Amino acid sequence: MIARSQRRKSAKSMTWAGRILLALAAILLVATLVSLIGTNRGVIRVLDFVREPTIYLAALLAVLALFWARPRRLLVIGMLVATIAINLWRIWPYTFLAGSSVPMADAGEAMNCARVLSLNVLQSNDRYAQTASLIERSDPDILLLMETDQAWLDALEPQLARYDYTLTRPLDNRYGMAFATRLEVERAQMVDTIDADTPTLYATLRTDKGARFELVGLHPHPPLPGQSTASRDANIARAGAQTPEGLGNVLAIGDFNDVPWSSTTQAFMREGGYADPRAGRGSFATFPAPYVLLGWPLDQIFVKQGVTVESLTIGEDVGSDHRPLLARVCVDPMSTHGNLPDDAGIVPTPAQTAP
Repeated sequence: MIARSQRRKSAKSMTWAGRILLALAAILLVATLVSLIGTNRGVIRVLDFVREPTIYLAALLAVLALFWARPRRLLVIGMLVATIAINLWRIWPYTFLAGSSVPMADAGEAMNCARVLSLNVLQSNDRYAQTASLIERSDPDILLLMETDQAWLDALEPQLARYDYTLTRPLDNRYGMAFATRLEVERAQMVDTIDADTPTLYATLRTDKGARFELVGLHPHPPLPGQSTASRDANIARAGAQTPEGLGNVLAIGDFNDVPWSSTTQAFMREGGYADPRAGRGSFATFPAPYVLLGWPLDQIFVKQGVTVESLTIGEDVGSDHRPLLARVCVDPMSTHGNLPDDAGIVPTPAQTAP
Protein backbone atom coordinates (compact mmCIF):
# COMPACT_ATOMS: atom_id res chain seq x y z
CA MET A 1 0.00 0.00 0.00
CA ILE A 2 2.82 2.39 0.85
CA ALA A 3 4.64 1.65 -2.44
CA ARG A 4 1.42 2.14 -4.41
CA SER A 5 0.82 5.44 -2.66
CA GLN A 6 4.35 6.56 -3.49
CA ARG A 7 3.88 5.68 -7.18
CA ARG A 8 0.68 7.70 -7.30
CA LYS A 9 2.42 10.62 -5.66
CA SER A 10 5.33 10.32 -8.10
CA ALA A 11 2.99 10.27 -11.11
CA LYS A 12 1.08 13.26 -9.83
CA SER A 13 4.31 15.16 -9.40
CA MET A 14 4.98 15.11 -13.16
CA THR A 15 4.39 18.44 -14.84
CA TRP A 16 2.15 18.77 -17.88
CA ALA A 17 5.30 19.05 -20.01
CA GLY A 18 6.57 15.78 -18.54
CA ARG A 19 3.31 14.03 -19.32
CA ILE A 20 3.41 15.28 -22.91
CA LEU A 21 6.99 14.06 -23.29
CA LEU A 22 6.05 10.67 -21.87
CA ALA A 23 3.12 10.36 -24.29
CA LEU A 24 5.19 11.41 -27.29
CA ALA A 25 7.99 9.01 -26.40
CA ALA A 26 5.49 6.16 -26.12
CA ILE A 27 3.87 7.04 -29.46
CA LEU A 28 7.20 7.20 -31.27
CA LEU A 29 8.35 3.88 -29.84
CA VAL A 30 5.08 2.12 -30.66
CA ALA A 31 5.08 3.52 -34.21
CA THR A 32 8.70 2.42 -34.67
CA LEU A 33 7.95 -1.10 -33.44
CA VAL A 34 4.88 -1.32 -35.68
CA SER A 35 6.99 -0.26 -38.67
CA LEU A 36 9.06 -3.44 -38.26
CA ILE A 37 6.06 -5.65 -38.98
CA GLY A 38 6.45 -7.43 -42.32
CA THR A 39 3.22 -6.48 -44.04
CA ASN A 40 1.87 -5.16 -47.32
CA ARG A 41 -0.53 -2.74 -45.64
CA GLY A 42 0.12 0.81 -46.81
CA VAL A 43 -0.66 2.40 -43.43
CA ILE A 44 2.33 0.56 -41.94
CA ARG A 45 4.61 0.80 -44.97
CA VAL A 46 4.49 4.62 -44.95
CA LEU A 47 6.17 4.57 -41.53
CA ASP A 48 9.36 3.60 -43.39
CA PHE A 49 9.42 7.07 -44.92
CA VAL A 50 9.87 9.00 -41.69
CA ARG A 51 12.66 7.05 -40.03
CA GLU A 52 15.22 9.84 -40.40
CA PRO A 53 12.89 12.65 -39.15
CA THR A 54 11.85 10.34 -36.30
CA ILE A 55 15.48 10.09 -35.18
CA TYR A 56 15.81 13.88 -35.11
CA LEU A 57 12.52 14.31 -33.25
CA ALA A 58 13.39 11.61 -30.70
CA ALA A 59 16.80 13.20 -30.08
CA LEU A 60 15.19 16.60 -29.48
CA LEU A 61 12.64 15.12 -27.10
CA ALA A 62 15.40 13.29 -25.22
CA VAL A 63 17.18 16.59 -24.58
CA LEU A 64 13.94 18.15 -23.33
CA ALA A 65 13.29 15.13 -21.15
CA LEU A 66 16.53 15.76 -19.25
CA PHE A 67 14.91 18.85 -17.76
CA TRP A 68 11.14 18.37 -17.92
CA ALA A 69 10.42 14.64 -17.53
CA ARG A 70 11.18 14.16 -13.84
CA PRO A 71 10.52 11.79 -12.10
CA ARG A 72 10.01 9.56 -15.18
CA ARG A 73 13.07 10.92 -16.92
CA LEU A 74 14.84 7.58 -17.28
CA LEU A 75 11.71 5.91 -18.69
CA VAL A 76 11.12 8.66 -21.24
CA ILE A 77 14.77 8.82 -22.31
CA GLY A 78 14.94 5.02 -22.48
CA MET A 79 11.99 4.86 -24.87
CA LEU A 80 13.46 7.62 -27.01
CA VAL A 81 16.88 5.97 -27.15
CA ALA A 82 15.23 2.71 -28.22
CA THR A 83 13.35 4.62 -30.94
CA ILE A 84 16.56 6.20 -32.19
CA ALA A 85 18.47 2.91 -32.12
CA ILE A 86 15.84 0.97 -34.11
CA ASN A 87 15.43 3.62 -36.79
CA LEU A 88 19.18 4.19 -37.04
CA TRP A 89 19.66 0.46 -37.52
CA ARG A 90 17.23 0.50 -40.46
CA ILE A 91 18.80 3.47 -42.24
CA TRP A 92 22.40 2.72 -41.19
CA PRO A 93 23.76 2.15 -44.75
CA TYR A 94 22.62 5.67 -45.64
CA THR A 95 24.43 7.45 -42.85
CA PHE A 96 27.89 9.00 -42.96
CA LEU A 97 28.90 6.54 -40.27
CA ALA A 98 28.59 3.59 -42.64
CA GLY A 99 31.23 2.86 -45.21
CA SER A 100 30.41 3.54 -48.86
CA SER A 101 29.86 0.39 -50.91
CA VAL A 102 30.08 2.09 -54.31
CA PRO A 103 33.15 4.22 -55.09
CA MET A 104 32.50 7.43 -56.97
CA ALA A 105 33.72 7.32 -60.55
CA ASP A 106 37.07 8.80 -61.47
CA ALA A 107 36.19 10.05 -64.92
CA GLY A 108 39.31 9.48 -66.97
CA GLU A 109 39.68 9.35 -70.70
CA ALA A 110 38.33 5.83 -70.84
CA MET A 111 35.05 6.74 -69.12
CA ASN A 112 32.05 8.10 -71.00
CA CYS A 113 30.07 10.54 -68.83
CA ALA A 114 26.74 12.34 -69.06
CA ARG A 115 24.84 14.84 -66.91
CA VAL A 116 21.50 13.62 -65.54
CA LEU A 117 18.52 15.56 -64.18
CA SER A 118 15.54 13.77 -62.62
CA LEU A 119 12.64 15.82 -61.25
CA ASN A 120 9.03 15.35 -60.22
CA VAL A 121 7.72 18.77 -61.30
CA LEU A 122 4.39 18.50 -59.37
CA GLN A 123 1.56 18.69 -61.85
CA SER A 124 -0.24 21.54 -60.01
CA ASN A 125 2.96 23.61 -59.81
CA ASP A 126 2.66 26.58 -62.16
CA ARG A 127 6.15 27.98 -61.58
CA TYR A 128 7.24 26.73 -64.98
CA ALA A 129 9.98 29.33 -65.39
CA GLN A 130 11.95 27.98 -62.43
CA THR A 131 12.10 24.48 -63.86
CA ALA A 132 12.94 25.87 -67.29
CA SER A 133 15.79 27.85 -65.76
CA LEU A 134 17.03 24.76 -63.91
CA ILE A 135 17.15 22.78 -67.15
CA GLU A 136 19.03 25.55 -68.93
CA ARG A 137 21.56 26.02 -66.12
CA SER A 138 22.22 22.32 -65.43
CA ASP A 139 22.14 21.46 -69.17
CA PRO A 140 21.54 17.71 -68.63
CA ASP A 141 22.36 15.16 -71.30
CA ILE A 142 19.60 12.96 -69.87
CA LEU A 143 16.39 14.61 -68.63
CA LEU A 144 13.55 12.77 -66.89
CA LEU A 145 10.51 14.75 -65.73
CA MET A 146 7.53 13.29 -63.90
CA GLU A 147 3.96 14.50 -63.28
CA THR A 148 4.05 16.29 -66.61
CA ASP A 149 0.66 17.07 -68.17
CA GLN A 150 0.15 18.89 -71.46
CA ALA A 151 0.45 22.29 -69.76
CA TRP A 152 3.93 21.36 -68.52
CA LEU A 153 5.01 20.14 -71.96
CA ASP A 154 3.78 23.34 -73.54
CA ALA A 155 5.61 25.47 -70.97
CA LEU A 156 8.89 23.59 -71.44
CA GLU A 157 8.66 23.28 -75.22
CA PRO A 158 11.64 25.64 -75.82
CA GLN A 159 13.87 23.59 -73.50
CA LEU A 160 12.72 20.20 -74.83
CA ALA A 161 13.16 21.36 -78.42
CA ARG A 162 16.90 21.66 -77.85
CA TYR A 163 17.26 17.90 -77.46
CA ASP A 164 17.87 15.50 -80.31
CA TYR A 165 15.38 13.02 -78.93
CA THR A 166 12.25 13.42 -76.80
CA LEU A 167 9.65 10.93 -75.70
CA THR A 168 6.65 12.21 -73.76
CA ARG A 169 3.44 10.90 -72.32
CA PRO A 170 1.32 13.71 -70.87
CA LEU A 171 -1.26 12.55 -68.34
CA ASP A 172 -3.67 14.38 -66.05
CA ASN A 173 -3.42 11.81 -63.24
CA ARG A 174 -0.06 13.06 -61.83
CA TYR A 175 1.84 10.23 -63.55
CA GLY A 176 2.77 11.85 -66.84
CA MET A 177 6.39 11.52 -67.95
CA ALA A 178 8.80 13.31 -70.26
CA PHE A 179 12.19 12.04 -71.38
CA ALA A 180 14.75 13.95 -73.42
CA THR A 181 18.36 13.25 -74.29
CA ARG A 182 21.14 14.36 -76.57
CA LEU A 183 22.74 10.90 -76.43
CA GLU A 184 22.26 8.46 -79.26
CA VAL A 185 19.08 6.44 -78.73
CA GLU A 186 18.87 2.85 -79.88
CA ARG A 187 15.38 2.33 -78.54
CA ALA A 188 13.02 4.00 -76.08
CA GLN A 189 9.52 3.26 -74.91
CA MET A 190 7.15 4.04 -72.06
CA VAL A 191 5.12 1.07 -70.88
CA ASP A 192 2.68 0.44 -68.03
CA THR A 193 4.66 -2.21 -66.16
CA ILE A 194 3.47 -1.28 -62.65
CA ASP A 195 -0.08 0.11 -62.88
CA ALA A 196 -2.33 1.40 -65.64
CA ASP A 197 -1.45 4.93 -66.74
CA THR A 198 1.75 4.96 -64.65
CA PRO A 199 4.42 4.68 -67.38
CA THR A 200 7.87 3.23 -66.90
CA LEU A 201 10.62 4.40 -69.23
CA TYR A 202 13.02 1.96 -70.85
CA ALA A 203 15.71 3.34 -73.12
CA THR A 204 18.93 1.99 -74.58
CA LEU A 205 21.46 4.78 -75.00
CA ARG A 206 24.98 5.25 -76.30
CA THR A 207 27.35 8.04 -75.29
CA ASP A 208 29.27 10.07 -77.86
CA LYS A 209 32.29 7.83 -77.26
CA GLY A 210 30.34 4.63 -77.84
CA ALA A 211 29.51 3.35 -74.33
CA ARG A 212 26.15 1.60 -74.31
CA PHE A 213 23.72 1.29 -71.38
CA GLU A 214 20.05 0.99 -70.50
CA LEU A 215 18.05 3.63 -68.66
CA VAL A 216 15.05 2.83 -66.46
CA GLY A 217 12.75 5.63 -65.30
CA LEU A 218 10.17 4.82 -62.63
CA HIS A 219 7.30 6.70 -60.98
CA PRO A 220 4.97 4.20 -59.26
CA HIS A 221 2.07 4.89 -56.93
CA PRO A 222 2.96 5.43 -53.25
CA PRO A 223 1.84 3.00 -50.53
CA LEU A 224 -1.52 4.26 -49.31
CA PRO A 225 -3.37 3.63 -46.02
CA GLY A 226 -6.06 1.00 -46.42
CA GLN A 227 -4.46 -0.57 -49.50
CA SER A 228 -2.21 -3.56 -50.02
CA THR A 229 1.15 -2.91 -51.66
CA ALA A 230 1.80 -6.54 -52.67
CA SER A 231 1.20 -6.12 -56.41
CA ARG A 232 2.92 -2.71 -56.49
CA ASP A 233 6.00 -4.05 -54.69
CA ALA A 234 6.35 -7.06 -56.98
CA ASN A 235 5.96 -4.95 -60.10
CA ILE A 236 8.57 -2.41 -58.95
CA ALA A 237 11.11 -5.15 -58.32
CA ARG A 238 10.34 -6.74 -61.69
CA ALA A 239 10.56 -3.41 -63.54
CA GLY A 240 14.23 -3.09 -62.69
CA ALA A 241 15.17 -6.74 -63.08
CA GLN A 242 13.68 -7.36 -66.52
CA THR A 243 14.98 -4.62 -68.81
CA PRO A 244 14.20 -5.01 -72.52
CA GLU A 245 17.79 -5.49 -73.69
CA GLY A 246 19.01 -7.33 -70.62
CA LEU A 247 22.24 -5.34 -70.64
CA GLY A 248 24.68 -5.40 -67.76
CA ASN A 249 25.06 -1.61 -67.75
CA VAL A 250 21.91 0.01 -66.34
CA LEU A 251 21.00 3.34 -64.75
CA ALA A 252 17.70 3.52 -62.84
CA ILE A 253 16.27 6.88 -61.76
CA GLY A 254 12.95 8.46 -60.85
CA ASP A 255 10.48 9.23 -58.11
CA PHE A 256 9.99 5.77 -56.63
CA ASN A 257 7.53 7.07 -54.04
CA ASP A 258 9.57 4.98 -51.65
CA VAL A 259 12.73 5.25 -49.58
CA PRO A 260 15.93 3.30 -50.35
CA TRP A 261 15.88 1.33 -47.09
CA SER A 262 12.35 -0.02 -47.57
CA SER A 263 11.83 -3.70 -48.30
CA THR A 264 10.39 -2.82 -51.73
CA THR A 265 13.38 -0.78 -52.87
CA GLN A 266 15.79 -3.28 -51.37
CA ALA A 267 14.05 -6.01 -53.39
CA PHE A 268 14.39 -3.84 -56.51
CA MET A 269 18.13 -3.57 -55.88
CA ARG A 270 18.57 -7.22 -54.99
CA GLU A 271 16.63 -8.69 -57.92
CA GLY A 272 18.09 -6.27 -60.42
CA GLY A 273 21.65 -6.40 -59.11
CA TYR A 274 21.82 -2.64 -58.51
CA ALA A 275 24.09 -0.64 -56.24
CA ASP A 276 23.27 2.67 -54.55
CA PRO A 277 25.89 5.43 -54.83
CA ARG A 278 24.32 7.23 -51.84
CA ALA A 279 25.15 4.44 -49.41
CA GLY A 280 27.66 5.71 -46.85
CA ARG A 281 27.28 9.29 -48.10
CA GLY A 282 23.89 10.31 -46.72
CA SER A 283 20.26 9.87 -47.66
CA PHE A 284 20.05 12.82 -50.12
CA ALA A 285 16.48 13.71 -49.12
CA THR A 286 14.31 15.24 -51.85
CA PHE A 287 10.87 15.46 -50.19
CA PRO A 288 9.20 17.65 -49.01
CA ALA A 289 11.08 20.28 -51.00
CA PRO A 290 10.83 23.19 -48.50
CA TYR A 291 11.99 21.03 -45.58
CA VAL A 292 14.48 18.53 -47.01
CA LEU A 293 16.68 18.76 -43.92
CA LEU A 294 13.84 17.00 -42.12
CA GLY A 295 12.63 15.06 -45.15
CA TRP A 296 13.25 11.73 -46.81
CA PRO A 297 14.64 10.46 -50.14
CA LEU A 298 11.76 9.58 -52.49
CA ASP A 299 13.80 10.17 -55.65
CA GLN A 300 16.25 7.40 -56.38
CA ILE A 301 19.34 6.67 -58.43
CA PHE A 302 20.77 3.17 -58.82
CA VAL A 303 23.58 1.84 -61.01
CA LYS A 304 24.62 -1.54 -62.28
CA GLN A 305 27.93 -3.05 -63.44
CA GLY A 306 29.80 -0.59 -65.67
CA VAL A 307 27.65 2.44 -64.77
CA THR A 308 29.04 4.62 -61.99
CA VAL A 309 28.36 8.05 -60.53
CA GLU A 310 31.00 10.77 -60.52
CA SER A 311 28.94 13.38 -58.65
CA LEU A 312 25.51 13.59 -57.05
CA THR A 313 23.67 16.63 -55.69
CA ILE A 314 20.18 17.72 -54.70
CA GLY A 315 19.08 20.90 -56.45
CA GLU A 316 17.22 23.95 -55.22
CA ASP A 317 13.49 24.32 -54.66
CA VAL A 318 11.74 25.03 -57.97
CA GLY A 319 8.17 25.12 -56.70
CA SER A 320 7.56 21.37 -56.71
CA ASP A 321 7.11 19.25 -53.59
CA HIS A 322 10.26 17.39 -54.69
CA ARG A 323 13.80 18.69 -55.08
CA PRO A 324 15.63 17.85 -58.33
CA LEU A 325 18.26 15.13 -58.34
CA LEU A 326 21.33 15.98 -60.41
CA ALA A 327 24.14 13.58 -61.20
CA ARG A 328 27.07 13.03 -63.50
CA VAL A 329 27.00 9.41 -64.57
CA CYS A 330 29.84 7.56 -66.27
CA VAL A 331 29.86 4.34 -68.28
CA ASP A 332 32.87 2.09 -68.72
CA PRO A 333 32.95 1.01 -72.39
CA MET A 334 35.11 -1.97 -71.47
CA SER A 335 32.46 -3.44 -69.17
CA THR A 336 29.91 -6.05 -70.20
CA HIS A 337 27.81 -4.69 -73.11
CA GLY A 338 29.77 -1.46 -72.85
CA ASN A 339 30.34 -1.09 -76.58
CA LEU A 340 27.72 -0.93 -79.28
CA PRO A 341 29.08 -2.31 -82.58
CA ASP A 342 29.59 0.34 -85.24
CA ASP A 343 27.72 -1.77 -87.78
CA ALA A 344 24.58 -2.15 -85.66
CA GLY A 345 22.64 -0.12 -88.18
CA ILE A 346 20.69 1.78 -85.55
CA VAL A 347 19.15 5.08 -86.48
CA PRO A 348 17.48 6.92 -83.58
CA THR A 349 14.21 8.69 -84.30
CA PRO A 350 14.41 12.26 -83.05
CA ALA A 351 11.68 14.20 -81.26
CA GLN A 352 9.30 11.30 -80.79
CA THR A 353 6.14 11.81 -78.77
CA ALA A 354 4.21 8.87 -77.38
CA PRO A 355 0.52 8.90 -78.27
